[in-house]
Amino acid sequence: MATFTLKSFTGLRQSSPDQTRFVSHVPSSLSLPQRRTSLRVTASRASPNLANRKLRVAVIGGGPAGGAAAETLAQGGIETILIERKMDNCKPCGGAIPLCMVGEFNLPLDIIDRRVTKMKMISPSNIAVDIGRTLKEHEYIGMVRREVLDQYLRERAEKSGATVINGLFLKMDLPENWDTPYVLHYTEYDGKTGATGQKKTMEVDAVIGADGANSRVAKSIGAGDYDYAIAFQERIRIPDDKMTYYEDLAEMYVGDDVSPDFYGWVFPKCDHVAVGTGTVTHKGDIKKFQLATRNRAKDKILGGKIIRVEAHPIPEHPRPRRLSKRVALVGDAAGYVTKCSGEGIYFAAKSGRMCAEAIVEGSQNGKKMIDESDLRKYLEKWDKTYLPTYRVLDVLQKVFYRSNPAREAFVEMCGDEYVQKMTFDSYLYKRVAPGSPLEDLKLAVNTIGSVFRANALRREIEKLNV
Repeated sequence: MATFTLKSFTGLRQSSPDQTRFVSHVPSSLSLPQRRTSLRVTASRASPNLANRKLRVAVIGGGPAGGAAAETLAQGGIETILIERKMDNCKPCGGAIPLCMVGEFNLPLDIIDRRVTKMKMISPSNIAVDIGRTLKEHEYIGMVRREVLDQYLRERAEKSGATVINGLFLKMDLPENWDTPYVLHYTEYDGKTGATGQKKTMEVDAVIGADGANSRVAKSIGAGDYDYAIAFQERIRIPDDKMTYYEDLAEMYVGDDVSPDFYGWVFPKCDHVAVGTGTVTHKGDIKKFQLATRNRAKDKILGGKIIRVEAHPIPEHPRPRRLSKRVALVGDAAGYVTKCSGEGIYFAAKSGRMCAEAIVEGSQNGKKMIDESDLRKYLEKWDKTYLPTYRVLDVLQKVFYRSNPAREAFVEMCGDEYVQKMTFDSYLYKRVAPGSPLEDLKLAVNTIGSVFRANALRREIEKLNV
């Protein structure tokens, strides 16, 4: 195992200034970009100062959560190391991001493949409802490829001073005392050691687990399990005339045929469409649901060629434990994917940034050691801001995805302009849109009526099939 000397890790273990320690990696020096104002911070009086060094934090995982966390840490004066195994990772993800994320995370427009301004919600009986009539001229849903977005965020973190390592995190040794380090074990792939890589270790003060639904960091702290969905997606290159149809349009299909508890989608990318579906309850049938999704859209993707097939687990709710001492989970590792819509990119990046901000604040820009109370501020802020959204979408999924009549009612309800305005305002800007009591009452009455009509339609169809 390759190692080299570094000045004593003072503040983690008792040592004299003359002693040297052996570690496997030296992060590059940090610089604070001018474009973001430094956080004004305070730390607990009990937090010890770190002599002759900055707080050292490892971010495991280089997706939106990890990239956003690493950038924020580095800009805040923290010695930051990001470890990511697959630098070209193409996660099976619809790739939709809200408008507010573009501004909030200062994303360049050239990484956004498509600006979707129209959506079709298609019911089990193939009744299509056009959605997007309430969008303003400048409003849209961004469509990105994860391999492009993730790389951009990692590169920006590196420019801010983070060290990015192409490596596979294996495990970590937990500290014996409150001020001793976490020892990370990982395999580094530098292009010189071949496919096997080189086993290394690293000592850090704190760890952010941004390593997805199968998080090894979560397992290391006993974070517990959660229900998960399987997302299956095919990237299909279709003829130019058919691609024109999807230029600014996305489609969502609901029905028992495409998923018993989720939806199928056709989302446009730069030169192809992403066709996929997901399920929690019938994972073994995922390929059958995918075939049904393709069949529902067959006339519009006819002549297409599958260029990539992807599958990945997606969490269904937050883990029982998202924090332990100086380790915190963010993004999919924490379970931050919404029910009903399956949205996760924005919440991943936002949780990574919020967690990093808590570390920067608690450490006084890297000058002091942190403890669990500093990281708990991130969880408290996250839960207060976003937990109500998760609960509402959980209820909507249970109500409207439970049967085809309920899905028919859901699609009919989506045709209402008031519903569209409320939905898009909440989605695009991640805030609860203020409603009208009268319109809310009308919506409730119309929803009940839609359910009754859908059930009546189902009974008539069943009579015809006898």
